[in-house]
Amino acid sequence: MVFKYSVLGLAVGSALMAMPVLAEVASDANIERINVTGRTFNDYKVGTASGAMRGDIDLMDTPQSVNVIPDFVTDEQLATNLAEVLVNDSSVTAGTTRWNRQVFSIRGFELDSGNGYLINGHQQWSHYVQPIETLQQVEVLKGPSSMLYGQSGPGGLVNMVTKKPTYDSMLNLGFDTDGYGSTRAQLDAGGSLNEAQSIRYRGVLVKQDTKYWREYSANDENQERDRWLGYLNMEFDLSDDLLLSVKYDHTQDKAGIDAGGWLDKQGNVIGERKTVWDAPWAFTDNTVSNLGADLTWHMSDNWKVKAGYNEQQFNRQRFDSAPQYTEDPFTKGYSIKPFDRYDDWQHKTAYADFTGEFALAGMEHQLLIGANYLDYYYGQYIDRYVDDATKGTITVVPGQPIVKPDLDYHRDTTKYESEYKYYGFYLQDLITINEQWKLLAGVRYDEQKKDGLGENSYAVSPKFGVIYSPADNGSVYVNYSKSFTPQAGITDPLNVNHDTNLKPEYGIQYEVGTKWELFDDSLLLTAAVFDITLENISVTELLTSSDPRSEDGKYTSITTQGGEQKHRGFEVGAQGKLGDSWFVTSSMMYLDAEYQTGDIREGKTPIDAPEWSANIWTRYEVTDNFAMNFGAIYVGERFADTNNTISKDSYVRFDIGAAYTMDIMGKDVSLRANVRNLFDTEYLDGGSDKMVTIGQDRNFSVAVEAKF
Repeated sequence: MVFKYSVLGLAVGSALMAMPVLAEVASDANIERINVTGRTFNDYKVGTASGAMRGDIDLMDTPQSVNVIPDFVTDEQLATNLAEVLVNDSSVTAGTTRWNRQVFSIRGFELDSGNGYLINGHQQWSHYVQPIETLQQVEVLKGPSSMLYGQSGPGGLVNMVTKKPTYDSMLNLGFDTDGYGSTRAQLDAGGSLNEAQSIRYRGVLVKQDTKYWREYSANDENQERDRWLGYLNMEFDLSDDLLLSVKYDHTQDKAGIDAGGWLDKQGNVIGERKTVWDAPWAFTDNTVSNLGADLTWHMSDNWKVKAGYNEQQFNRQRFDSAPQYTEDPFTKGYSIKPFDRYDDWQHKTAYADFTGEFALAGMEHQLLIGANYLDYYYGQYIDRYVDDATKGTITVVPGQPIVKPDLDYHRDTTKYESEYKYYGFYLQDLITINEQWKLLAGVRYDEQKKDGLGENSYAVSPKFGVIYSPADNGSVYVNYSKSFTPQAGITDPLNVNHDTNLKPEYGIQYEVGTKWELFDDSLLLTAAVFDITLENISVTELLTSSDPRSEDGKYTSITTQGGEQKHRGFEVGAQGKLGDSWFVTSSMMYLDAEYQTGDIREGKTPIDAPEWSANIWTRYEVTDNFAMNFGAIYVGERFADTNNTISKDSYVRFDIGAAYTMDIMGKDVSLRANVRNLFDTEYLDGGSDKMVTIGQDRNFSVAVEAKF
């Protein structure tokens, strides 16, 4: 079912954002009040991460490695997508950007688009470029988080926290452009709708037209993208103790396809770095809507109930040319196999949390009891180019036009459908034993129901942590956590174990870390050592006809489980204020990752898992109105194929920026200029050798923002 309220939602949002607001300060004892009165230059350090413990618990009391990236930093960087936000955490590495989506890994484990991302704690289907203009901060939760969120990978999760309504009226207007002619216009407004300030709103509108630097091989035209975004969040104080929040966002995002570059056996880019092998008429068109509500009831000063629901509708048309790699595309040409595909994803999520603080047996407890639920549906239609003579393949010669094929939309097509439901119950207690010691214990039970193979999966996910605070400003912690990811059944009729279910993959982590707040708590220093093992990896072995397991050639393969993937390493980070005028956010990771599967992957390193990576972004205030920025990103050598025969060189990318704020007619107006990839370094980003993302060359960006 496609949402019918998208146009209405945008119209209401536009009207609300344009309304004048005249109000006085409300007196509300229990409901959290948020004021936005302008930005300060001390927003690099964030003290809490709501996703880490499903509540606003101080990071110093969180026995887990967590990095919070505030919007103040990414606004300075003129970030336009999630990839440009996550470069601020070296434990996150980029994968492919194929099909107008972005793939990431945390601690070397790839995040699944179905369970690796959260919006305000709700599981989010993220098979598209996430809008970031609506975000207040991005939280990178490292290590297994299944105890709180259910099925997910062992590397961690990305929780995106959206902007909240404000009591006082605000209006920010922004515009930015770059050296390729891309433009983005933004409106961010908030305030109260009544004198008592019991009804508040926050709205965002974005129009973006992106012109990419890479060009199609057929006509030398640049890849382009057209995006609209509307966001509205309303808060209603139903009483002094009861808060209702209703959120809606709608994204319309159409872009040409760039599946990435091709590498030869030496890891060199085939052809020019700017060449796009996809056809100029290929595109993806995404329509995404989210509608949700959260209800918070403060039962007393120490007890609270919070419940929420979110419904996500994601429709995509992907008209793909699907270029096929050849070793010499310039003399022999290369082939495309066009198809037109329609995808329909529907996510319905719900949760209920009961939290409380109490004393028992001389110890303080912060208790969480909760449950969450996911109803997932996916449907797909696909129509392929059919030509009996070429078997659906068209030969392409670079520099010559690629004719758009006629597809037979009238022939019968079969709709593929998949759906499942899962729910989980969790219990967590953070116990303060005394001033030096805290203990965290939690457990979760999950069940997934699905028709067909893999119909039922059950899991118990524990988590334990101990925090020791040798000083008021520092802590040392250890934790043990576990993740699980259900696996599909074996459907290949030529496999010995066909029509059987696979067990879930389990990730087990041991982590030791430390956190310190220095300079009057203005600088946060962190470090962590981790050891993660992913168990129950499927291993498929090809069989010869003479192998007795093939039953005289009846079967050609056998799939079993028992393989492992081990990732060990350490991280360090710094975030906050170094002096009166100097601010920094920085991190570094060392990673030793390898397969222990007993097949061709044995001893190999996963794709896009560098041994070393690091980043830094700083701000120095020259005057009260003028500031300068400097940034650097280092990514070590990575493998581009499973066999580890093709590698991508390490690189360092430098960025700089400057901002000037002036008063025009009593309003703050900021001008910003940034240069990304200052020294025009040639580098390769994420993706395998057949769809690698080519690092962008030097690019200039300028922006203006006015605050009312």
